[in-house]
Amino acid sequence: MNNNTKKKPSKYGWIFYAAILVFVAFNLFGGLALDNQEKTTTSQLEEYLREGDVDKIVIITNTRQAKVYLNDTALQKEVHKKVAEPSLLPSAAPTAQYVLDFGDLQNFENTIKTIKSENNLATVIDYDKENNYVLELLISILPFVLIIGVWIFLMRRMSGGSGAPGGGQIFSIGKSKAKLFDEKTDTRTSFKDVAGLEGAKEEVQEIVEFLKNPEKYTSLGGKIPKGALLVGPPGTGKTLLAKAVAGEAKAPFFSLSGSDFVEMFVGVGASRVRDLFKQAKDKSPAIIFIDEIDAIGRARGKNNITGSNDERENTLNQLLTEMDGFGTNTNVIVLAATNRADVLDKALMRAGRFDRQIYVDLPDLNERKEIFEVHLKPIKTSETLDLEFLARQTPGFSGADIANVCNEAALIAARKEQKSVTKQDFLDAVDRIVGGLEKRSKIITPDEKRAIAFHEAGHATVSWMLQYAAPLVKVTIVPRGQSLGAAWYLPEERQIVRPEQLMDEMCATMGGRAAEKIIFDTISTGALSDLEKVTKQARAMVTVYGLNDKIGNVTYYDSSGQSEYGFTKPYSEVTAQTIDKEISDLIEGQYQRAITILKENKDKLTKLAERLLEKEVIFKDDLEEIFGKRPFEKEMQSEVSQEGTEVTPENKEEGLDA
Repeated sequence: MNNNTKKKPSKYGWIFYAAILVFVAFNLFGGLALDNQEKTTTSQLEEYLREGDVDKIVIITNTRQAKVYLNDTALQKEVHKKVAEPSLLPSAAPTAQYVLDFGDLQNFENTIKTIKSENNLATVIDYDKENNYVLELLISILPFVLIIGVWIFLMRRMSGGSGAPGGGQIFSIGKSKAKLFDEKTDTRTSFKDVAGLEGAKEEVQEIVEFLKNPEKYTSLGGKIPKGALLVGPPGTGKTLLAKAVAGEAKAPFFSLSGSDFVEMFVGVGASRVRDLFKQAKDKSPAIIFIDEIDAIGRARGKNNITGSNDERENTLNQLLTEMDGFGTNTNVIVLAATNRADVLDKALMRAGRFDRQIYVDLPDLNERKEIFEVHLKPIKTSETLDLEFLARQTPGFSGADIANVCNEAALIAARKEQKSVTKQDFLDAVDRIVGGLEKRSKIITPDEKRAIAFHEAGHATVSWMLQYAAPLVKVTIVPRGQSLGAAWYLPEERQIVRPEQLMDEMCATMGGRAAEKIIFDTISTGALSDLEKVTKQARAMVTVYGLNDKIGNVTYYDSSGQSEYGFTKPYSEVTAQTIDKEISDLIEGQYQRAITILKENKDKLTKLAERLLEKEVIFKDDLEEIFGKRPFEKEMQSEVSQEGTEVTPENKEEGLDA
């Protein structure tokens, strides 16, 4: 670490120390002045008066104290030997030998006068007031000291502190909020902790290698990349990859979020960008990591209706200049992460700023297996888990989702007071994450329960009869989360999808409402999630993928994100009507198809629903017993367990919504 970061001593510290010195001196010397004054009592004073030892008594009226001065004869007596010694502090005025506190002034005066007349004494009685001038002075100047102190504090903060970066902004608001990674104190994350993402690791590993051994690349005339942009869905490991770079590079690593630049004050974002790159250049070669860069990197000019100066655009302009402009230091590499690459400014995305765009996708089967291996290391398992089985049970799960599954399994095992985590705990964890927590206490009438059973049995029946529908794994009528019932499927991991596959999926989704129509001759609001799903699928087929004959090979999808900000649709009103009709026809066609399938298998549908009412949860084995083997079913590698209780759902299709 650079020694320049040490705080300089305050210029105004002497004021504080001087005040302490004055206070100590006052107390010290004030106490010494009283060293030869002995405390006495009224009765002792009366005795001294009768002996003729008292020369003068000074009554301090404002403190109810009396100071007693002895005559020369008395000072020679043994009884007054202690107070007869000279004071350590020389004084021009005579000092009192005794001091006493009296109660009532009038009684005290009368007592002294009586003794004086009885013994015919020449003792002088005087009156005086005592003031503590030093204390009064301190009290009088204290408000001014406080005001000056506050003023000095504010001035120092407004100037950004002694030698602190980002000065000139009130309360140092223009300073960068980036956290500097310190390999000595921070927990190191290496590439070993990043499972999967092999392609992405290769790309960023090259950046790390360049920082460690730049001659390897520069000797051939190559230049270090200015930046790398990590793009991908949430939870796929973009930030984790950046942490691994920090741990492996052993170079200064500045980490912050895109929102850290944004403030309510004008010019703060640009100031923080300048300060960030200044710090990075001082410690070059260095890496800057900006998480969620879309907070400041959105395309300029959008929604700027007022024509006013946009603070976010100023911040972005400064970032563009720092990354590739005059005076740019090439020894600073910028890593950034976002899941909204489509909204970023084109100037930010060009070569020379972010030279590389690394796409971090959802993990496939093998990568999910590796991720499970990483997250299972700290977990106490009772047996050797089949990681491939767990990976097959979690299609579409991100790395964060898998970490959540492992953690939830450990919590479930702890809740059951088990000594270790079993396979069933992992399956229950997937159920809970996908479907939500079971709500067995929820009050459902028998008629509603029967409707839910037929709804879910309709999903199961139609999906079993269709070739391209996802294989069903589990059906339940126990309320979970917001759903009154649910069916789980294990979909194939397809890279491309054909129209017939989408049609079968839509038909299976409409099977729930179709079963209600056939059995009860009425429909309900319970198919909300089903309708939402099929509507999105049908709209995507017509407007995005060009899978409709009437509309043709046309897409209205804009990958740049510009359409989000438009006020007009990219098609005419006539086309809009055609689109609406085609979407409706698609959904209605699959609905009628589901009704036809269920009418042909009405007896089996009823039998399945009755079993579902009896057992509340049924598995693949129950469907095979009623319908027989699926004739077109592929050989599935993840089979149902012997008892049927260890089958796990993935990609749940919610049934009846609450």
